[in-house]
Amino acid sequence: MITSIQESETLFSTIRVLVPGTSSRFRCGGLSVAKQTVRLLSELRPTTLVTYRERTVEHPFIDDLLKEGLVDDKCLWIVTWGFDVPRLLKRLRGRNVIYHAHSSGYGFKLPPSVPIVAVSRNTMGYWGHHASRNPLFLIPNALESQWIERGDLKGDLAIRPIDVLVQKRKSSNYVLFELVPALRAKGLRVEIQSDWVEDIVRLFNDSKVFLYDSTEHWSAAGVTEGFGLPPVEAMACGCIVFSSLNHALSDILTPGEIGHQIGCGSLSNDVNRIIAAVCNPSDWKSSSIKSDLALLELSEESHVKRWKDVLNQIDQLLPMFYESDFIKQRSRLRIVGIKLFNRLRFYINKLLGAS
Repeated sequence: MITSIQESETLFSTIRVLVPGTSSRFRCGGLSVAKQTVRLLSELRPTTLVTYRERTVEHPFIDDLLKEGLVDDKCLWIVTWGFDVPRLLKRLRGRNVIYHAHSSGYGFKLPPSVPIVAVSRNTMGYWGHHASRNPLFLIPNALESQWIERGDLKGDLAIRPIDVLVQKRKSSNYVLFELVPALRAKGLRVEIQSDWVEDIVRLFNDSKVFLYDSTEHWSAAGVTEGFGLPPVEAMACGCIVFSSLNHALSDILTPGEIGHQIGCGSLSNDVNRIIAAVCNPSDWKSSSIKSDLALLELSEESHVKRWKDVLNQIDQLLPMFYESDFIKQRSRLRIVGIKLFNRLRFYINKLLGAS
């Protein structure tokens, strides 16, 4: 008789999300997402933010937890900071660990016992190639509730005071030093956000067009755009988005439907299209139906549901890793060797058949 797999009991009673620190030197999108992950996972199981480089009063430090034996088999560790993952995996060897994968391209390998939760299809595809036997899951990053609650998604763009908004961080030299001056020369009001803004939602709500071009930034960093929240945040506020389509941005943006490509052919083409979007926003803005569907998929409620399902699966998977052998992933050298052997055998058989 064939029986279905029943939902397992909760195996991991606590979750620890690791970050290097929480001070201003670590302030970035990755830290914001980690904090949000802790907050949302806390709805499912007790979850704590743990630091491993910087000691803070607010959060436990990894050394203290490991030395004091405060970690047991019921604890699930989540590592996420790409550059630090190999070192953290060594420190946590023998414990239950999953990798929350954002950017890809760091070059490290993962043990087959480490499940991977990717934030984009682009990142999932990377690990689907480089760690094809590891359990893979997809949970896109969620928009913080303020963007859904306060974003002026269906507001009148024509009355907004800022024609074009650019965030300096991650922006390309092309946008900052060629496109922005060209747009200003045409009389457009272009706002470049370079400092901390107390009310970022309001800034987006005041803008008609949002420009995002991160290809250059990530090429210099040597890794990928893991998710690309800024264009989604702009979309939640009803902005017309002109963006590069590198890496995970292609998960979200469909040129001409949800967003428009920046750096498309020539500077004059970009300038003309952006001016047209500012002057006739209804012709360039994504349809409300498509925007609503995209944002619904990225809501915190959907995010929690996905994590609940993934945690239930991980509850079943991780104990199996200690009871049975892994599906081995062949090394690249062995794969090449097999291909060469098969090709040689093909030619030998061909020669023997012809003789």
